[in-house]
Amino acid sequence: MSTSPETPVATTEGEKPCVAVVFGGRSSEHSVSLITARSVLRAIDRDAWDVVSVGISPDGAWFLYSQEELEALLEEQPLAQLPVGERRVSLPLQAGESRLLIHDSGEFGGPLTRGRHVDAVFPLLHGPFGEDGTLQGMLELADLPYVGCGVAASAIGMDKHFMKIAFQAAGLDVGPYTVISDRLWRTDPQTACENVAALRFPVFVKPARAGSSFGITRVDDPSQLDDAMATAREHDLKVVVEAAIEGREIECAVLGGHGTDDARASLPGEIEVHGHDLYDFEAKYVETDGATLSCPARLPEAVIETLRRDAVRAFHAVDGEGLSRCDFFVTPDGRVIINEINTMPGFTPISMYPRMWAASGLEYSQLIDELITLALERPVGLR
Repeated sequence: MSTSPETPVATTEGEKPCVAVVFGGRSSEHSVSLITARSVLRAIDRDAWDVVSVGISPDGAWFLYSQEELEALLEEQPLAQLPVGERRVSLPLQAGESRLLIHDSGEFGGPLTRGRHVDAVFPLLHGPFGEDGTLQGMLELADLPYVGCGVAASAIGMDKHFMKIAFQAAGLDVGPYTVISDRLWRTDPQTACENVAALRFPVFVKPARAGSSFGITRVDDPSQLDDAMATAREHDLKVVVEAAIEGREIECAVLGGHGTDDARASLPGEIEVHGHDLYDFEAKYVETDGATLSCPARLPEAVIETLRRDAVRAFHAVDGEGLSRCDFFVTPDGRVIINEINTMPGFTPISMYPRMWAASGLEYSQLIDELITLALERPVGLR
């Protein structure tokens, strides 16, 4: 596949394809989604695409929210939450109706002003109710093509437990871990603690279905486990506990269509964290010196090739589409261990996913073009 897709053919003669950029949402990563959307709206090629921007409030209301409104909001509050807009939006949820329905009254179900034809949706939501297959299922019901992974891949990629099962089935090297379900923690916490102790400390306690490093705690001894579990369970009642792995944290970006052999991996990048036990939310989004990102990572060529190969294998293991970022550890003896896959990674120009593609020869605006083109090429429904 070419890394510079041609300008797509409009669905109606003389018109550009319309892309709905959707952002915000109900997860704890709402503010991160707004930052991502601002970057995409700034960079998207308006000569190739007609763009409509749709915000989702923290309580799930859909509404039109312009780039200018978003810019002003983030200028005032860098980690803002969307206020509910006046121009409410809904989807028709029936086959053949590729429209956004705009409600004049500002209320869902109120009088319709118009229907806005949409050719594809670019969902820039992170975390639950956006990245986990729920939004993707809604778009499938509405017959709307969309950027990124489908329902099953999104759900698996959101759940650190099931993604590890998929990786193991594909023969990828996965580090030691245990899963603490809500039922196990409530009914038999002693067994849960014994399972954690069997991993040997230190360990990392993580919500199974959260992103941006929310709710993650490093635990160095058993006395810290209860507090770490409480922190993780604020985000998800299902918790994954991983053994600490000595090694360098390396990431690799994947881009490709569904069920094809043309998925390809970028050059790998390395995260060097400063002043933190892990690459947490503050290191990613708050502190300008919390982490150093380098791409390509300074690694032997054979290790780089293994990383790129395993990133594509992980992408196919979850039945990925469009994009993903795979996170690895490279141990001192050269072992490559996959940690997780992220099906809607950070997507600002300084985020690792776009930076790795830029270092591999695909600039940010070109990356956006290719992702939308892949979405338009892919049918909705079972495939």
